[in-house]
Amino acid sequence: MDKKVWKEQVIAAVDAMAPELIDMSLFLHKNPELSGQEYQAAQRLISAAEKRGFLAKKNISGYETAFIARKGTTGPKIAFLAEYDALPVLGHACGHNLIAAMSWGAAAAFAAVAKDRAVSYLIGCPAEETSGAKVSMAADGIFDDLRAALIIHPGDSNNMGGTSYATHPLKVTFHGRPAHVASKTNKGVNALDALIMFYQGIKPLRQTFTQETILAGIITKGGTAPNIVTDEAEGKFTIRALSSHYLEETVIPAVRRLADGIALATNTKVEAVHYEPLFKELINDPELMKFFQENMTLLGEKITLLEPNDADGSTDVGNVSHAAPTIHPDIFIGSSLSAHTPEFAAATGSPYAQERLLIGAKAMAMTAIDLLDL
Repeated sequence: MDKKVWKEQVIAAVDAMAPELIDMSLFLHKNPELSGQEYQAAQRLISAAEKRGFLAKKNISGYETAFIARKGTTGPKIAFLAEYDALPVLGHACGHNLIAAMSWGAAAAFAAVAKDRAVSYLIGCPAEETSGAKVSMAADGIFDDLRAALIIHPGDSNNMGGTSYATHPLKVTFHGRPAHVASKTNKGVNALDALIMFYQGIKPLRQTFTQETILAGIITKGGTAPNIVTDEAEGKFTIRALSSHYLEETVIPAVRRLADGIALATNTKVEAVHYEPLFKELINDPELMKFFQENMTLLGEKITLLEPNDADGSTDVGNVSHAAPTIHPDIFIGSSLSAHTPEFAAATGSPYAQERLLIGAKAMAMTAIDLLDL
């Protein structure tokens, strides 16, 4: 039996699951749960997997809502990554309801067709919007033995390739000495002045780097009253680069030196701590990209290939891609959409998006078939 027949079988398997997959997506959309609190979503996915003979293990890498569901014992290990956390206020404005349904559909269809020729994994990955469970999972070796890790993100186009920014945010806190602003004997030490100098300094600092970087931030604590010299001022800063190595070895040390220099000049003390883990840059595997493009074409879909350094946002899938061959393409669910907006949230619950998730599940399952030695 050639791969064409096997691919026809996974297409049929996804079509047979269509009501279940759409119901899964819409349930998550109507019941959004924040990062680390995705109890209903995780349990619904686990229950669905167990009903189809998957063996599930819960509480992975310190996350109660992370899980690994597996079916099969021998052959290449192929994982489909499910995300299911929502955003505050906006709900599923990043389309994780669709991601979860697509990955579950692909994992189930692939397992049903491949049987004992491969191991199909559905890996539940919570908290993508915050701490990124995949970071801890990658550090724990969860993805090390995989032949491939597949995930699709909804968007306003079919595209594949490019990368993501490596990111390692910093919280910078300056400590001074309080005083009344009108005191003649105690002028205090203004921590807010130091923080503002730092805020202003990161813009010209960015011009000194030889690789593309992003430095931006907000002041999260600026004082308690205008007539009191601020003794503690705090800001949160996103620090990103196209390479995690360049980020960690060049950019962040320079940012820390800037903070230290300003503290010395203003007679303040400074603390700079990472308040979120390192998200590494995404590496899309060329072989998987080739297979995925061919399968999208078979499904009647056109897909745009992005340039290798075309970066858009940051994702903990990047950490997975440093441990296993990975692809993270986008699938079209509507025109002129921008993630993390009310419009995107509405689109991810639309009837059209539910049709599109079936295409995504089929393309991933077909790509998995290409990895079998038939």
